[in-house]
Amino acid sequence: MESSDAIAALSALAQDTRLEVFRLLVQHQPAGLPAGDIARLLHVPQNTMSAHLAILARAGLVASERHSRSIIYRADLERFRSVMLFLLKDCCNGKPEVCAPLISDLTSCCVDGTCC
Repeated sequence: MESSDAIAALSALAQDTRLEVFRLLVQHQPAGLPAGDIARLLHVPQNTMSAHLAILARAGLVASERHSRSIIYRADLERFRSVMLFLLKDCCNGKPEVCAPLISDLTSCCVDGTCC
């Protein structure tokens, strides 16, 4: 991943509504949600939601698929994973104990299908 890709993704998430959208879509994986449902659930006008979804899509964090008259949005968890790995790739600088607490928190977050 290039720095510019990570910056685009992080910039897209650096806004309250877009962060809420991404988190909502993660909660509704793998089915996703129609754009109208996202707008209703987050109490955001549909035209405003369209702009937020477009920004997230350009950053590669959400994917869309047309189903009849609806557009279903899903979080692109592989892209999000790439961004997180980009941030953490050199975090320990040869000292794994530096990242061990973070890795432990991440791996213990979802146990038996229950996420923290």
